[in-house]
Amino acid sequence: MADVDVIVVGAGISGLSLAWKAAASGRRALVLEREQRVGGCLHSHRRPDGYWFELGAHTTYNSYASFLDLVVGTGLAGEIVERGPARGRFGLLRGDEVRLLTPPKVLLQLSWLEAAVHFPAGIFRKKAGQTMYSWFAGLVGRRNYDRLLSAFFAAVPSQDADGFPAEGPGSLFKKRTRRQEFPRSYGLRGGLQRVCDAAAAAPGVTVERGVAVARIARGGGGFVVTAADGRRFEAERCAVAAPPDQAAAMLRDDFHELATAVSRVRTVGVESAGVVLPRGRSPLPECAFVVPVDDVFFSCVTRDPFPDPERRGFTFHFRPGVPREEKLARMAAVLGVPREGLGEVVEARRTLPSPALGHGDVVAEIDRLLAGRKLAVTGNYFAGLAIEDCALRSTAEWARIA
Repeated sequence: MADVDVIVVGAGISGLSLAWKAAASGRRALVLEREQRVGGCLHSHRRPDGYWFELGAHTTYNSYASFLDLVVGTGLAGEIVERGPARGRFGLLRGDEVRLLTPPKVLLQLSWLEAAVHFPAGIFRKKAGQTMYSWFAGLVGRRNYDRLLSAFFAAVPSQDADGFPAEGPGSLFKKRTRRQEFPRSYGLRGGLQRVCDAAAAAPGVTVERGVAVARIARGGGGFVVTAADGRRFEAERCAVAAPPDQAAAMLRDDFHELATAVSRVRTVGVESAGVVLPRGRSPLPECAFVVPVDDVFFSCVTRDPFPDPERRGFTFHFRPGVPREEKLARMAAVLGVPREGLGEVVEARRTLPSPALGHGDVVAEIDRLLAGRKLAVTGNYFAGLAIEDCALRSTAEWARIA
């Protein structure tokens, strides 16, 4: 396609953010996606009756400025829905007992004697070079961290987060400026995947689904992208928005150093399962999510913040390798329904980054190897896993190669 200005590999939020930015600046973007669905980690499951729930990322905030640019730019600002009262309640699960809490009540679960001993000295320590465990355990005490905070932090990225950097690239929490004209936390009617669907349909963006990319090489005046079925695509610019292992495999032949750097990004598999139940079927109180302590899953996220008069939706994010029947049995137990009462179960599996100390050095090496090239690499494994981190990285990478 001689009239294509940039080839983007991957149609998740990262790839489509970059493609939309390119199209908005008057360029033509071709997006190659190996799956039939666009959205990647933004995965809104939609039932034939119109009910939807999130199988992947589920919450956005008015501090997500780059993501909001995409929402507004694709004409979806009017589809923003503020999260309802259930957003402020969550369950803490120990064994089979769910205790309903609000953010202030979480603090009451701490041992204040232990926290009082550690806090005065811990608050003045620098986060640089610290893991989530070392910094927060130093702040509130190891027992407090182990019995409470570890589970809550793991619920955010759907994996054990004790070894995540406490600060910098790969960290979980960042200060961002809020855009007060939008609700503090919100979703979209029909689910967050709608923004990916809209970006994929934007003028100047073409998406080809079912295209597995095997190789990205130098060629002619830019890059040659070869699919597993032998098809070749050429453009002056190329952007890779695929999981680290896939990106490294595509780049290995012609960009060996870059592929080696990308392959250093640690990853983990996350297995999710979602169900929809008639309202009133589950005794679980309405809440935003349930966080278990020492369990086979990291979190159960509900659709309760977007209430429906007839149904409730639940998505469980499991540790990898849990047998399917064990997953279903645990879901039924937590929801308080018989195993056969779960009905249709929708399942998904995805690869997520698992950053550790030194992740910032990996990102810096990737950026050094990209400097001066019209080749971009974007995704959820640079600044962090948040939707906004993806959109910000893609915005910056397009500006660099444009």
